[in-house]
Amino acid sequence: MTSEREQHGAPAGNLALVTGASRGVGRGVALGLLAAGFRVYVTGRSIDQADLPPEMRRLRCDHLKDEQTARVFDAIRSECGRLDLLVNCAWGGYERMAEGGAFTWPAPFWDQPMHRWTGMMDAGVRAAFVCSAHAARMMTPRHRGLIVNISFWAAQRHLGNTIYGIAKAATDKMTSDMAVELKPYDIPVISLYPGLVRTEAVLAAAESGAFDLSTSESPEFIGRVINGLFHDPNLMTRTGQVLVAAAVAKEFGVLDIDGKSPPALTLADI
Repeated sequence: MTSEREQHGAPAGNLALVTGASRGVGRGVALGLLAAGFRVYVTGRSIDQADLPPEMRRLRCDHLKDEQTARVFDAIRSECGRLDLLVNCAWGGYERMAEGGAFTWPAPFWDQPMHRWTGMMDAGVRAAFVCSAHAARMMTPRHRGLIVNISFWAAQRHLGNTIYGIAKAATDKMTSDMAVELKPYDIPVISLYPGLVRTEAVLAAAESGAFDLSTSESPEFIGRVINGLFHDPNLMTRTGQVLVAAAVAKEFGVLDIDGKSPPALTLADI
């Protein structure tokens, strides 16, 4: 039995995997990369039901289960033989923010439900680590690739709850240390901070006045920024760094889907 790769040859163009692409930032990244000409693989627990174009290769995956993650990379290796870009968006930290009629998200650490640790650290940080390890095994022999970890300002100040800060700080440290080990192979690793993104959850909350969307970003904007980074000939000079998506966009002249240039938030703005 021949594989797709054997039948049709390795695919032309750049190949990206976006984890956690069923909704939110992950879905937007996948759409942005597809529009930029990438061949896009997407994963998620509910990826089969996601509102995504048929051109994307959907691989259902619960990244809490290592064997399912391994099957994703086995499929990419079998069908394409390579991976050019990994964007780690898988994240379970925004699930079950309210329980029993109480909004538990901002509770002190001693009152936090432990499923939040699992959602942020295991479905988030650990999933990114495991996916990056698989990706590195495919990228290092070719000395080509880029790994992007979606992170946020909670790494640098208290925002919401302690577990959130731990998870984002761990993501940034993971990025920094992976960059050291991948530098001899010319593979950059970046932590990327979005601003306020118009995800499904944010739009729903905005209807009640919870958010001012005047300076917000579309989910696709992040994909556009990542495409700009991928094609930056000097990207290795940024490896291991934390980058603010809107600041990178201004540098590269990248606009949002509405033609606007979102402001680059700073720590003082958060």
